[in-house]
Formats: sequence, structure tokens, C-alpha cells
Amino acid sequence: MVAIDILVFSGFGVNTYILSDENGDCIIVDPACHSKKEKQELIDFIEKDELTPLKIINTHTHVDHILGNRFLADKYNLVPESHKNGQLFLEIAVEMGYRFGMVVDDPPKKVKFIDEKNKIKAGNIELEVLYTPGHADGSICLLSRDEKFVIAGDVLFNGSIGRTDLLTGNMEVLRDSIKTKLFTLPDDFIVYPGHGPETTIGSEKLNNPFLKD
Repeated sequence: MVAIDILVFSGFGVNTYILSDENGDCIIVDPACHSKKEKQELIDFIEKDELTPLKIINTHTHVDHILGNRFLADKYNLVPESHKNGQLFLEIAVEMGYRFGMVVDDPPKKVKFIDEKNKIKAGNIELEVLYTPGHADGSICLLSRDEKFVIAGDVLFNGSIGRTDLLTGNMEVLRDSIKTKLFTLPDDFIVYPGHGPETTIGSEKLNNPFLKD
């Protein structure tokens, strides 16, 4: 059984997910902690639950989703993992931070690239990687078939989809990613998005106005 906890960080309201197994091994998805207070909040949570971070995974590498990468990588001696097609966003992260009035740490120099050929394993947690571009090159979703959930990053939201007016965004590609990679999942699978509340595949098939043919 995988426990899923959510901490919401930064002015962007990013959902940072902490996935943990019964032994306390955990994966941190999209660490968005930016301020000293937010970083301490994440550490306090990890220590309170006696968790052992084993992996840092980014669903994509827009600056709001990687704000805590350097901090966590240094603290726990980890190498963040993301899709290679998002490398550009890592290279411009500091510049993008300035545009939003934020001082952003340089991303870790080491990064591990993952794609659909990979399974992510940490302790008793196992996730499939789905490549889902359209919001941004390098976007992935993290799927657990056994636990019936998908962490969707900024691909699919409750009643909405990721914006496509940013660098490498493409509405047609995004809609195709959702319909071919996510809407082929059973209706009862829970969708955990990068921002906002959870939803289900079935609910989005039925109600999402951006995905009507």
C-alpha cells in the first residue's frame, strides 16, 4: 500500500507529493519548496513520519516544479530524475525565476533521465512512466496500476488541462497525450494533478470541457 501525502508550496500552488511505503521509503515528486519556511515544512514532515527519501522525480521541469530540487538533492544525496526532453527548462530555470521575481537555486548538475522504458522503483513503490508532452516537452505522468492512481503533473487537472501558451506547449499534442495515455486508463483511477484538487479519469472523460471532441 502506497501512502500519498500532499504539501502545497510557493505562490504557484504546486502540489508536492510524498509517496511512501510501509517501511518508510519514499519518493518525492515535484519538490516545489522555495522559502526557508517551506523547506523546513517538508523536512519536518519527513522526519515526523520517519521517512527515508530515495528518489526525487519531476513530472516536468518548469521552474515552479523544481524549486526544491537543489535543496533536497544536497540534503539527501539524491539525483533528481526527469525526462531528457525537459533539459532546456533546467538550463533556463534561474533566468525564469528572475522573471517571476524569485531567486532560484541553480539546479543540481547531475540529473538522471527517465522515459517510458523505465520503471521507477523505491522500496515497495513501483511506478510506470508515461510520456505526455503538450504542456511542455519532457512532461511525464507517473502511474501505479496496482494502486489505481496517476500523478499527472500539469497535463490534466480537475476540470481543466495544462496551459499550452508557454515554450514548447502545443494544444493538439497535449490533447493527444491525454486521450491516448490517460483516457485509456479505467474510469476509477485517481488523478493527482500538479495544482489543485484530485479527480478521476472517469470524471474528466465526462466533464472536462477542454477534451470534448
